[in-house]
Amino acid sequence: MAAAGDGPWLDDAAGRLVRPYTVSNGRTRPTTALDLLSQVMATGATPLGYLGPEHAQALELCRAPISVAEIAAHLKLPAVVTKVLLSDLVDCGALTTKPPTFDHNPTDRSLLEAVLDGLRRQL
Repeated sequence: MAAAGDGPWLDDAAGRLVRPYTVSNGRTRPTTALDLLSQVMATGATPLGYLGPEHAQALELCRAPISVAEIAAHLKLPAVVTKVLLSDLVDCGALTTKPPTFDHNPTDRSLLEAVLDGLRRQL
């Protein structure tokens, strides 16, 4: 039995009824270079051709700029599958992307130690 709001893709007991890579037709390589921190946003253009339900859900999430990682979390899909879906939407002109920008050095030791401390507190 599907949980409320989950549609036919999830089952309370069995979990996801459709394998994640089925969603991307088995593709594991997006045609657009996307980082987990890349921002994507809908352009307002209507995509041509058939879009699966996950494509439509991703497009709905992209009304405002949102990261690839956030979309993957909302869709409950692996990041690589999400990147393929988003890449499809970029290819048809429905999404635009912006690479992540860092105002700090991403390999700054104090920042990495703070992240590690936070992770340890969660475990």
